[in-house]
Amino acid sequence: MAALIGVLLVASGFLVRVVTEPASTVTPAATAVAASPGAGADSWAILAEIARVLQSDFVEPEATDTAILQEGAIRGLFEALNDPHSTYIDPDTFALSKDDFEGAFQGIGATVSQQDGFIVIVQPLPATPAERAGLRAGDIILQVDGESAEGWSVEQAVLRIRGPIGTTVSLTIRHGDGVVETLDIERDAIEVASVSTAPPGGVLRDADGNTVTDIGYIRISSYTRTTPQELEDAITAAEAAGVRGLILDVRSNPGGLLQETVQIADMLLDGGDIVTQVERDGSERTASARPGMITALPIVVVQDGFSASGAELMAAALQENGRAQVVGEPSFGKGTVNRAIELSNGGAVYVSIARWLTPARNQIEGRGVIPDVEVTLTIDDIDASRDVAVIRSIELLRATP
Repeated sequence: MAALIGVLLVASGFLVRVVTEPASTVTPAATAVAASPGAGADSWAILAEIARVLQSDFVEPEATDTAILQEGAIRGLFEALNDPHSTYIDPDTFALSKDDFEGAFQGIGATVSQQDGFIVIVQPLPATPAERAGLRAGDIILQVDGESAEGWSVEQAVLRIRGPIGTTVSLTIRHGDGVVETLDIERDAIEVASVSTAPPGGVLRDADGNTVTDIGYIRISSYTRTTPQELEDAITAAEAAGVRGLILDVRSNPGGLLQETVQIADMLLDGGDIVTQVERDGSERTASARPGMITALPIVVVQDGFSASGAELMAAALQENGRAQVVGEPSFGKGTVNRAIELSNGGAVYVSIARWLTPARNQIEGRGVIPDVEVTLTIDDIDASRDVAVIRSIELLRATP
């Protein structure tokens, strides 16, 4: 099964919902495209001809710089695909992305999503430059370094905001109360454990407000190379504490590495299919769980509308194999496999090359994982700091024989 590399902005502080395969050279592929049947060399030569006309005749010559026209042509190619998950990555940015998913990043420390054509802060990570600067969940990013971010994909935003330690990025944001301000944020090293056992508010509580000790709580924030071991350690500790069930919280989890995501599903299943990848030619590859699992404890997965990609893959695998119930909101709906292909200039393209299907052959792209028990926060819940999805999960696990 292909490696699933979500391009993490957490190196700049942002996690991207991307499923990718390993990078590879693209030079032969570029030659094949130029000579593809029905296209012909002349079909591509017209681009160069148009560029020459513009450079000789356009009224504003400074706008016809070769680099500017080339960037516009590349952008146009990807816009024609109408696929927010395929994009071009410039050489400097691609060089930064190669160290993602190792558990330590350079950036500002926040996760983002795209909503209605805007990039929105999902969560500033604790004790990071993003949190210290005053970024809040729900903030809309209007500009990055003075350039409008309207219409950007998550990938574009991530790769523009990330950068080396000690450098600064300027974000113009609109808060939920309508206040607009510009924040200059210095990037730093961001070390993020992908698994934690601290519930929202610090204490797990039931509907009556009582402290819960018979249910284990584990949050998976992303899928990195260290996540399987982190999760196994957390489950071992929960079992040692004598819990009767586990809550796996993947809310706002944007995904990560496919190999590790499949490994985690395998750890929690005693057999059954995990995911099927459907290639462009219709051929399929299926990853299946092996007999034996690291725990027999009942599981409830908690998700929300920001749970995406690998988080959806794991939730669907456990749900459709009868291993776990899913509680919360329908998930994001990112079921595209992308391949990172390195270009001759040191840059890369992230290209959607396949779709993936759940064990029951449900298409996740644009649909998401539908929860068994749908739970939506009300204003009263928010005012009371009541985590109704977790409370409902506790009730389900306590009712499990």
